Amino acid sequence: MTTPSSDRPLAVVTGASSGIGYELAVQFAEHGFDLVIAAEDDGIEAAAARLRRDGGPRVQPVRVDLARHEGVEELAAAVAATGRPVAALALNAGRGAGGAFVGGTDLADELNIVDLNVRSTVHLAKRILPGMVQRRAGRVLLTSSIASTMPGPFQAVYNASKSFVQSFAEALRNELKETGVTVTSLMPGPTDTEFFDRAQMQDTRIGSGRKDDPRTVAEQGFTALMKGDQTVTAGSLMNKVQTAVGKIVPDKLKSEQHRKMAEPGSAD
Repeated sequence: MTTPSSDRPLAVVTGASSGIGYELAVQFAEHGFDLVIAAEDDGIEAAAARLRRDGGPRVQPVRVDLARHEGVEELAAAVAATGRPVAALALNAGRGAGGAFVGGTDLADELNIVDLNVRSTVHLAKRILPGMVQRRAGRVLLTSSIASTMPGPFQAVYNASKSFVQSFAEALRNELKETGVTVTSLMPGPTDTEFFDRAQMQDTRIGSGRKDDPRTVAEQGFTALMKGDQTVTAGSLMNKVQTAVGKIVPDKLKSEQHRKMAEPGSAD
């Protein structure tokens, strides 16, 4: 069904029921966008209701599991059914799992991370970006992480997935530089969301430590997106320092440091 016409541009945000994704949706709503928002949990309906109340945009919630091929296709079809061009796409959906790769995590969890963080990002970008390029207009935000800059002992698959997202974002940006479509990578550090609970990392130093406000992260990400910046390391100054230092520190040392932060029981 085609959505009635609106003078507001349309933004699509994934992983928008809570955390950074929801706060990104708030930023779009507050800056004059209508929204299609997606997540796998029933909180997406409540998120849509809050966004309509606070910002007054048209908000279409789509409850789908983006770790499944069919889920991405369902979301892409819902976006197409609006009959409206996508002005901004925030590929934010993602998850992690903490623990030792051998003996500590389940294969199903690891593959779900790959399917959600990596495969769905590529799949949905493939569906939405051609229309942007054809119109020679659009903005794309991919939520990477400062984890993308280092190997991640006890988060091995998660960090690797974010390294993929970061490389993918930078490659797309270069490919599309003459098309009128911008690509921005958002690189938050530890953020006060449900991530660490879901990843079962409450007993780690990183899981129990200081975290950034997701609203601040989203504000910085949205600002960078609108400016057409290549990347934004969001949150605390420490995140920016860590990212800068990471460019010169050998991976072996970064691995050891990450181990101290992410190893189960390290919060003790």
